Amino acid sequence: MPGEVFEHVRQATGEVLSVAEYATEFYDHLRRLEGVVWKLERAQYFHEPDAPSWVAMMNGDWDRSLALIRETNFADDLPPRAELRRLRIVEMPPTPYLQWEIVLLAARTKAGERARALHAQSVRHLERHAPLPELVILNPTLMYEVLYDEIGAHVGARRITDGTLIDGCARLIAELYAGAEDMVAFHDREVAHLPPPVAGRIPSRPGQP
Repeated sequence: MPGEVFEHVRQATGEVLSVAEYATEFYDHLRRLEGVVWKLERAQYFHEPDAPSWVAMMNGDWDRSLALIRETNFADDLPPRAELRRLRIVEMPPTPYLQWEIVLLAARTKAGERARALHAQSVRHLERHAPLPELVILNPTLMYEVLYDEIGAHVGARRITDGTLIDGCARLIAELYAGAEDMVAFHDREVAHLPPPVAGRIPSRPGQP
């Protein structure tokens, strides 16, 4: 079964990295990479307090959130020699977070990233036991399963180096990506006309007030 490759990710041997360790290692590789970098995003909400436009959205200031996105030079974030292909799985109607992220990814796509959107029903057959993992594939022998806590905050990653597993994941992501839609076109049709999202307050980590 095609979806079994994603199920194997969670069972695979991998070294757990902290947020700082993952960031250092990831960006070090990204600066030197050539070719295609794959990123798969499945969760419909992430906690991103380091992103001012996310904070503005969560605080109910949608105009400020959009202005901050427009002011950002996303080309500076792109790898110098590699092509970043992001596959964003979307549930419709979008969560407030996803509405914000689609605007963000459309801007990143205009700056040179290759982001595409794929409706969640297209991956239901791959999720018999669990949602798809959050993955970044840098090369044939290096993949990260990006980890998040209960509120969607980034808590690190697992480094996976099983070449057979990585090849299977890359092939399946590429197949799904081929059937996905350019993020700018998806944004313009599905999201641009929506009213401002109502996100409520910024959630606290478990145990915090």
